[in-house]
Amino acid sequence: MAINGNSNTSDNNNYHQNDTHLNNNLVDLNINNDDSFLSNSTGTHADHEHLQQRVVDLERKLSEQCDEIVCLRSTLADVLRRVTQLEGRAPVITTTSTTLPNNTFNNNNNNNNNNKGIHLSSLRSYSNSSIYSPNNSRNNVNYNNNTNNINGNNNNNTNGINGLKNNLLINGNAGNQSINGSNGGTMGAPSGQPVVNGHRRLTHYPSNNSLHSNSDRGGGGGGHSSSNSGSPVPSPSPSQSSNSYRTHTPLSGTSPRHTPQRDHHRSSYSSSTSNLVSMRKWSASQEFRGNPMDLSNRRMTSGSLFNLHVMRTSSTGAINHIRHGTKEATHNQEDGIIRIYLRGHPLVVHIPTDQLHSYSLNKVNSPPTQRLKLEWVYGYRGRDCRHNLFLLPTGEIVYFIAAVVVLYNVEDQIQRHYLGHTDDIKCLTVHPNRLLIATGQVASLDRAHVRIWDSVSLNTLHIIGQNGDFDRSILCLAFSKLDGGNHLCVIDESNEHTISLWDWQKTDKGHKITETKTSCDPVLAVDFHPMDRFALTTVGKGHIHFWDMEGGSLSKKLGIFEKQEKPKYILCMAYNDMGELLTGDSNGNIMVWQRGSNRPVRAVYGAHDGGVFTICVLKDGSVVTGGGKDKRIVEWDFMLSRTGREAKLPDQFGGVRTLTTGKGSMLMVGTTKNCILQGTLALNFSLVVQGHTEELWALAIHPTQNQFITAGYDKTVHLWDTLSHTAVWSKDMGEAIHSAAFSPDGSVLVFTTTSSRWIVMDSTTRQMISMHSDGNEQIDCVKFSPDGRFLALGSRDNHIYVYQVSEEYRKYNRIGRCSGHSSFITHLDFTRDGTYIQSCSGDYEHLFWNATICRQLNNMSIARDLDWQSHNSVLGFNVLGIWPENADGSDVNTCDRSHSGRLLATGDDFGKINVYSYPAPQPKCLNHSYGGHSGHLTGVRFMADDSRLISIGGRDSTVMQWTVS
Repeated sequence: MAINGNSNTSDNNNYHQNDTHLNNNLVDLNINNDDSFLSNSTGTHADHEHLQQRVVDLERKLSEQCDEIVCLRSTLADVLRRVTQLEGRAPVITTTSTTLPNNTFNNNNNNNNNNKGIHLSSLRSYSNSSIYSPNNSRNNVNYNNNTNNINGNNNNNTNGINGLKNNLLINGNAGNQSINGSNGGTMGAPSGQPVVNGHRRLTHYPSNNSLHSNSDRGGGGGGHSSSNSGSPVPSPSPSQSSNSYRTHTPLSGTSPRHTPQRDHHRSSYSSSTSNLVSMRKWSASQEFRGNPMDLSNRRMTSGSLFNLHVMRTSSTGAINHIRHGTKEATHNQEDGIIRIYLRGHPLVVHIPTDQLHSYSLNKVNSPPTQRLKLEWVYGYRGRDCRHNLFLLPTGEIVYFIAAVVVLYNVEDQIQRHYLGHTDDIKCLTVHPNRLLIATGQVASLDRAHVRIWDSVSLNTLHIIGQNGDFDRSILCLAFSKLDGGNHLCVIDESNEHTISLWDWQKTDKGHKITETKTSCDPVLAVDFHPMDRFALTTVGKGHIHFWDMEGGSLSKKLGIFEKQEKPKYILCMAYNDMGELLTGDSNGNIMVWQRGSNRPVRAVYGAHDGGVFTICVLKDGSVVTGGGKDKRIVEWDFMLSRTGREAKLPDQFGGVRTLTTGKGSMLMVGTTKNCILQGTLALNFSLVVQGHTEELWALAIHPTQNQFITAGYDKTVHLWDTLSHTAVWSKDMGEAIHSAAFSPDGSVLVFTTTSSRWIVMDSTTRQMISMHSDGNEQIDCVKFSPDGRFLALGSRDNHIYVYQVSEEYRKYNRIGRCSGHSSFITHLDFTRDGTYIQSCSGDYEHLFWNATICRQLNNMSIARDLDWQSHNSVLGFNVLGIWPENADGSDVNTCDRSHSGRLLATGDDFGKINVYSYPAPQPKCLNHSYGGHSGHLTGVRFMADDSRLISIGGRDSTVMQWTVS
């Protein structure tokens, strides 16, 4: 496989030779034609056109050769992906290991191979599984495709599939690697929290076989190494090691949200982008390693409605005076109670009778053996982001939503996910080699930064901006084109919208070449000129700027609108084969800017009714544009004359946000209502990705089928199928929905609205059966009793309304109203016999009720031993451990117990899903934590067969489907 490295070098040489031949041809043409121009003035115009045509032809041939190079690289990438997919199906032998001290490893890292073959290495090291011992730091770590050890001694390479994959990745340069503190496996000791280097170990339990990998927090220096873990059977992502060693990360100076950290020692980089995959990489799919409730430097960023009653303050001292969490939990064995404080409110938890004498606060609840793996992400971010949909050479479309980048193979119905980001992703661009991707995120607990990663292995190559180079968020990204993508242009969301130019390959963090201010008005797009090495363009509100970066500095010329009316916004741009710039503006016009000029040479007025949101230049030179208001896709020839072919999107999909070329003659369309469609102008368009557009709150699981309901403030309800990953049906309810519930047989749905109304609907015909109203405020939660006799609704007016259900869930008679809470109702649960209800309120009050008479149950000798059909309440003895010690007041918004009674999943304000063993009655409960959402979670629910977990985000409008294995 050494051919790979040679072929890349040869391809680059051919590229530069073609460029040189092109320049020589241009010089020869100019010299040969000089005399003819002087002697024959009448033929000047014809000769000039002939010369220009020859230049265009040569540039087109050069572009075709570049495409051939890209195809070769993409073929190799696809081979690699398929090899790793096959490799992942091999049997896996995993070993259990515990945390090693930090000084077990050196901080050097010479490992440049990140596609792990754990099943091979585990076979070799199974007899020497790494069991932690204070006197033993010489455990061998068999990691990747080479036999490695902690001390860095090189051993013989292993052969087979992994060796082939190594050659593909590092261009034929295979060698023995040594692990010096980066990679490995861990399983935290369930007996407690070991002290490492004088610091207490984090309370989250690492996941060995999860898709998410463990690594240290970024955001600065530090000598701590990252460690990766991956699913043993990925599909189709590369197989990754299931072993990893956790190292301690100091809390000061780092972000509470997890970001991988770089090693100090790096091998030298090749200037060729074909060798980028041989660089040091971090795993993209990350499992949250920090304590989500850490006090040191966490701040409240969520917009969860559960926090409305909390008085927030910037004073750290004031926060520290509020007693919160389980650190100060006290156990009164005589009375059989546990007392904890949540946001200063005392909570008394009654211990079940069978555990009165055996319960101890000092026990540690072990983590579950089962783990989550992200299987599917529903939705796309097109509502407020632009130019974020691309087709990769592997046949996958790449786009983002929340903190996840999705690589979706539409034909094979397979998704892969890059999970390196910790908050909302705002922009995405693809490298000229079409294998590397750069994505930028907003600043929250982590600083705004850019990640450059490999679309094949999903490994992070570089992280730019974690030293505070960018403000607020990353708005626009673009790779240079003529120099092979060596430079990256970044525009942030600071007041002056700073533009910076980076040599991103130079170091781990990239090297900033220069930066300057662009405009106080928003910038919407940036792009490099495809035929001018030193030119790039930015567009935005009321401006178009032409930048010259020759000499290592950025200087700009303002675009001048002379006869044309200056638009309020220039919304999009694209370059054609002649090097001309096409722009679309908010007036519905298309402007053509000649190469090297800052004045438009011609314009097409009224191209769209409303703004031109996107322009896409096709391979044959024709142009396709999309309108946001008129929802039309219009085709133009290379002279910008209408061809007569156009299409209009249905209203439910919204306007056109972005257009890109798909396979063959297909077009991919991203819409303003967070949908993706594919098709042609001749054959119409079909839905590929469906999404919500507003905050999500309602999640209900079908009791017997592999289906679930989501709804939110966009007034739309979707019934999803977990096997086909599509929406079975969608319905506009005409009103914002806040919660939902299936009847026990699944035939009826109940939706509660942001007003006091609630709606009963037939789940099959989607016909409304009845509409009711209780109180004057929003109804936050709803639930049927297991036997279907009762329906309970928790309102923001602090009451629970109980109805008697009859006539096959068609008739509802109110029994009464449960009064006693001093704040709004957040969660409800019925006992298995349907007689009693437990409820939680916004001020952390946990009460019990007799559903048949709507009276509060004050006899704790009865309440302590009740058997609950579900456990969505976040308060109680069996969920005590979801409120960890040293909590800073972060809310656990939602929780759910699996139907088998073995797992407990929670969703918090920081977008994390935490999975515990059920019951979780100890203050110290180890867990697995998973990221992907970019804001507060509003719902987590297990499917009826416990094979999957569904999570919904609030403001990120995202639905995620996780497999439980």
